Amino acid sequence: MAKILLVDDDAAICKMLRITLTRVGHEVEEVSDGSRAWDKFVERPADVVIMDLIMPEKEGLETIRQFRRNGAQTKILAISGGGRMDARDLLVIAKQFGADKALAKPFSQDELLSTLNSLLPPQPA
Repeated sequence: MAKILLVDDDAAICKMLRITLTRVGHEVEEVSDGSRAWDKFVERPADVVIMDLIMPEKEGLETIRQFRRNGAQTKILAISGGGRMDARDLLVIAKQFGADKALAKPFSQDELLSTLNSLLPPQPA
């Protein structure tokens, strides 16, 4: 299955996502802010980065931009509950910054897995 880097400052969200993703066989690494995301990615490249957009240190949009400026071809799934902006507007902006897909919080496990699977190459039968 896939190697996933989860970047989110909300411990409860991280726990829920980690449980959901590992249950279906994915390997999950976590960091709690965007300022550590690139270093973790360089240390252990991921197939997909799940990036929260609103974080206290370095926000997700800036981090997505950093990934793309540094040439990372990994898929990026942006997630957001909004905060200062409407979540849907923020997700549109995330795609402009280089995110491949976006989900507004709250989302179901099925939505997460379906979106994630759309970013991964098909598995051999």
